[in-house]
Amino acid sequence: MRPGAVAALMSASLLLVGAGPARGAALRPLPDRMADTGGGTQLITAVAPDTGATTGTLTWWDREGGADGRWVRAGSAPARFGAAGLADGATRAQGTNTTPTGLYDLPYAFGVEAAPPGTAYRYRPVHEDSWWCQDNASRSYNRWTEPRPADCRADCRAAEAEHLITYPEQYAHALVVGFNYDRPVRGRGAGIFLHVNGRGTTAGCVSVPAEAMRRVLRWADPHERPHIAVGTSGGATAVTRY
Repeated sequence: MRPGAVAALMSASLLLVGAGPARGAALRPLPDRMADTGGGTQLITAVAPDTGATTGTLTWWDREGGADGRWVRAGSAPARFGAAGLADGATRAQGTNTTPTGLYDLPYAFGVEAAPPGTAYRYRPVHEDSWWCQDNASRSYNRWTEPRPADCRADCRAAEAEHLITYPEQYAHALVVGFNYDRPVRGRGAGIFLHVNGRGTTAGCVSVPAEAMRRVLRWADPHERPHIAVGTSGGATAVTRY
């Protein structure tokens, strides 16, 4: 948005990540301005300037002092999003190359390479027969499978099933994002991860440099119930709304 000069002073705080008082909100950590952080004491935020953006910032946070403590930034890194930007996770359509916005849990980690030393998350090694099923007609829709089941089709574009080991750079290390995971809605989308950068934008995942991904895995503690919040700096898909 490009507000006019007259409205700029009054709406300046609304153009920051989340609405609030002009000075007070700007000084509060992002998690304190969010509608929900998942109830844990760790949080990852992935924020883009707007839904058309393909780059932004990933930040991971600790809540020091327990549930009533203060949020402190533990680290950050540049992030990449889908080639077509971002879309509201509640209405996103599969195959649109958009990253779904929303607040999601992080069920488990995986990778072609061994888990970084210090990783506490459950970590699944990628094998030759490791697939992620994206076939809407399959009983294994939006699930890791070994081997690929007969009812989960595969094609050269990985539109129906993704052969994980064929992406040794991107899936060197990754976290499963719980988008459309617990009760999958057919056609909403499958195989959304936080993973290592490839050559450019993603097909809907969030990606970061390799060292940042390793740092996130060494930091993440499942006992702290970390979640990831994906959104924009403002508007209907503002990260503060989730």
